[in-house]
Amino acid sequence: MPENPPPAATDPVAVFAGLFGPPPEGPVIPVDWDAVEEWLGHRLPADYKAVASVYGPLDIGERLWIQTPYARDRNGFDYGHFVEENRRLALGVLPFGATRMSHTLCWDTTASDDPDRWPVVVHRPRTAPGEDPWLRPGTTLLPTLAGFVADGLRPVLSRSGLAGDSATVWTPPPRRPAPTPAQRTALAGGSGLGTLTALVPPPAKPHLGEGSWQEVHESLGTRLPTEYVRLMATYGAGAWCQWLRFPLPFGTEPYDLVPWARWSGDNYRGLRAGFPEFQPLAAWPEPGGFLTFADTVDGDQLCWLTEGDDPDAWPLIVIPRHAPQGPPLAGTLTGILLAWLRGDLHEEGFPRLTRPHEDPLDVIGFEPYGEDTP
Repeated sequence: MPENPPPAATDPVAVFAGLFGPPPEGPVIPVDWDAVEEWLGHRLPADYKAVASVYGPLDIGERLWIQTPYARDRNGFDYGHFVEENRRLALGVLPFGATRMSHTLCWDTTASDDPDRWPVVVHRPRTAPGEDPWLRPGTTLLPTLAGFVADGLRPVLSRSGLAGDSATVWTPPPRRPAPTPAQRTALAGGSGLGTLTALVPPPAKPHLGEGSWQEVHESLGTRLPTEYVRLMATYGAGAWCQWLRFPLPFGTEPYDLVPWARWSGDNYRGLRAGFPEFQPLAAWPEPGGFLTFADTVDGDQLCWLTEGDDPDAWPLIVIPRHAPQGPPLAGTLTGILLAWLRGDLHEEGFPRLTRPHEDPLDVIGFEPYGEDTP
């Protein structure tokens, strides 16, 4: 891709104000640009930093968000998460905005060593098979925005609703540790819990909640598979790859294991009564019924089929949220986790974690739930 010509020696804030008017009312969230750029591993375009420092995060024409480094509460926008997720779209892209059609605005950092020459590229998530998902205006930030206005974007500004009233200064998170030789070996092969812990090191203090396995077994009326108990004793409750969630096995809150498993069974039976063709399974505590013990952020459930008196022989099954019910899974819980993390599992509810240009060890991981995690 050819480089853009050197930008004109014009005040970028004045150019932006000429397009969109003065900044919205309200204080601008301060940004430590040195810390942001050190974390990114890149300098950022000067026009973006100048505009962001004066205007903050913006909603343009109720169609386009320009994001700046800020943080909200744990359930709100976080600049670091926004960047890490969207820079995975392609090698060398760096996101800075989004649209209400789920398009992502990025710079192509591979086009030049000079950030002020980086062209804007726009990723479209919904394209026809074989169609290039990337739009390439071929211009840097301010000319691209001017082109959007010429194409019909209303030049009306407001403070980004994603920032809300609780936005604070963004602090870069710790860098992800470099992969170890042991992780490379475990990614390439091996089986069992030892291989899993080599691939994804467990937390120092796994959190299981308040209670005991004996109380869980008495409440459920059954022992649980030994492999699951060992896995939880090693990792505790938490989320694998920000996707697959294991709840606290001990405790009585609605999303702890026992109350949630009961709710899942009751909810499934209610759905089955109205639509039996879509809910073909028995639900625990019915004989052979599924017993839910993990779920995905998309609502798929990972369960045991409680067939027979030996929990260690129970097969696993996924109840997909957006697909017809499939057959039981082949393999053990640990084996299925390893296959998924390595990209070898092709099962509804377990999406591929990495793209061809990505190193799996830059993506896979386990985030434990702590004492203050809901």
